[in-house]
Amino acid sequence: MIEILKEKISSDILENEPLANHCTFRIGGSAKYFLVAKSGEEIKMAVEVAKELDLPFFIFSGGSNILFADQGFDGLVIKIQNTKYEIQDTKIIAEAGATLRKLVEVAADRGLTGLEWAAGIPGTIGGAVRGNAGAYGHAIGESVESVDVLEIMNPAFAKLRRGKHELRIMNIGKNECRFRYRDSIFKQNKDIILEVVLILKEGDKEKIKDEMKKILKARNEKLPLDFPSAGSVFKNIEVNDEILGKLKNYEIPPKFIEFGKIPAAWFIEQCNLKGRQIGGAKISEKHANFIVNIGKATAKEVAELIELVKTEISQKFGVRLEEEIEMVKI
Repeated sequence: MIEILKEKISSDILENEPLANHCTFRIGGSAKYFLVAKSGEEIKMAVEVAKELDLPFFIFSGGSNILFADQGFDGLVIKIQNTKYEIQDTKIIAEAGATLRKLVEVAADRGLTGLEWAAGIPGTIGGAVRGNAGAYGHAIGESVESVDVLEIMNPAFAKLRRGKHELRIMNIGKNECRFRYRDSIFKQNKDIILEVVLILKEGDKEKIKDEMKKILKARNEKLPLDFPSAGSVFKNIEVNDEILGKLKNYEIPPKFIEFGKIPAAWFIEQCNLKGRQIGGAKISEKHANFIVNIGKATAKEVAELIELVKTEISQKFGVRLEEEIEMVKI
């Protein structure tokens, strides 16, 4: 199989590559086959060949919001690393593998405002758009104008011709992305983001950079950056009548109601789960919505800690937390 993959896709395909080396959690077994794809065409080719060979595949980019299984992945893992970008007036056109940090920096240098909230957030623009990443009341979907995607799930456009799957690249507008809180159409249909067009606004360069410094300072003060993690584990809970009814006997800080979301960290703290540990996985004492790898944590230990949190919060509040991180296994 490896020789076929190298012949059809790239000679750079690796075998038994440790996935822990490619995610911020530093957890995970090995990928049977592993490819760093540095162009949209290479991504497309890899997916087409995987489909042709009926080989399971998984695609990711920065690895900052992901938990790989201890047993690894029995198929082809494709790491997106197409990183080119250009600025046209108030637009940034960026390939999916461009880091969010880099785009925030170049926007500030050009005096473009709209991405200050993302200062210090790891990961890539493709991953950010897929999960509609956000902070401080903003989200990346606000700035998206259009997205180029590789459509892989629609059978009408994945036709088998002479043994080859021909996949279609589409350009879709902001409304078609169906952005919601930490969600988008790409989480539902599994299409692969290749390129993103962001539209920003002209602003004052010094004010933009001052705001970024404030956000970076606040982020560094409240987040547990001394240990590997995958960022926020759970989505915050959106405020509605049903949630307020379940919490009627609890004192909810008014700022949460005004903001429209109750932090997952608040629920975790109310259950006195800060510092709870299973093996090398620990709920951070600095930020309750972070699980940190304090040393040789396994995916199984992290998953057990996640289930513990969900169970205790469900029993106490009748509220079910939903993971923000993606857990990958096959």
